[in-house]
Amino acid sequence: MKNIVQALLVFVSLNLAIAFAAAQQPAATTSQSVSGYVLGPDDEIKIRAMDAPEISDKPVLIGTNGNITLPMIGKVKAGGLTVEQLEAELNARFKQFIQDPQISVTVTEIRSQPVSVFGAVTKPGVIQLRGRQTLYEVLSMAGGPSDNAGSILTVTRRRQSGEIPIPGSTVDSTGQFSSAELNVQEILGGKNPAANIEIKPYDIISVSEGSSNMIYVVGDVQHPGAFTLGGQRNASVLKAVSLAGGLGRTATPQKARIIREVPGNPKLSQITVNIKQILSGKAEDIELRSDDVLVVPTSSRKVFTTTFLPATFSAVASAAIYHY
Repeated sequence: MKNIVQALLVFVSLNLAIAFAAAQQPAATTSQSVSGYVLGPDDEIKIRAMDAPEISDKPVLIGTNGNITLPMIGKVKAGGLTVEQLEAELNARFKQFIQDPQISVTVTEIRSQPVSVFGAVTKPGVIQLRGRQTLYEVLSMAGGPSDNAGSILTVTRRRQSGEIPIPGSTVDSTGQFSSAELNVQEILGGKNPAANIEIKPYDIISVSEGSSNMIYVVGDVQHPGAFTLGGQRNASVLKAVSLAGGLGRTATPQKARIIREVPGNPKLSQITVNIKQILSGKAEDIELRSDDVLVVPTSSRKVFTTTFLPATFSAVASAAIYHY
């Protein structure tokens, strides 16, 4: 019963997001012909024709059925055509009445291809696609990830728009939506070109908050604490020490440890790290994962706080600080 309720909640949430996008639909205004753009319902166009003042330079709204109605030629199917295709169709139709119509079409308001961008982005909201656009381009239109962005980006798509071409994409329990998780930095840094997928109308893009992606540094460092990784999945040991302001004067970095949770195992894992050798180039830097705790022991009897740590780590980390 609980699984059914959760599935229904997911289904309702996704449909509400799509309905919100359709209702809001802020118009993307343009005064130029958008090459390759596929027209759709609620888009507004302006038609210019030689010797046809009754239709020239007047706004025309594409109906919900994709049709427009014009003097002399009547109903024309505009939805699903590119600007260039509609121009060709109108020129052919008007040649019955005008010898050389020379018709051009301009898209004045784009309303038919909304994409919802939520979460940790600079300008969350509904964005209108202009032709074929990639995930990177849509993120840029939303101002990019905000300062508190996490590392995970989720794309959710109606299955009627096609599957998401990403390995590991999943289908929700209703069978109507698919979703895929991607790494924000891989998209922004161009490290995984295959992940920079084409975005479809009514896609939902969500960027995670950084608060769910933390590392902790305790012990003999200048500024122990919890640090947000931002758009990165992980950080190195040296990066963590840098975030903590560097080593303390009485630190024993050659005996540092990483404390890590192991899925399915109540016992915490402890990994020995020789920061001294890493600093001197004699050992490779080690990657920390989200929620790892880096402990830098001390040779002093100073008291170092661990109150900011999750409860499961506190006792083990406190003991490790004085292990020298």
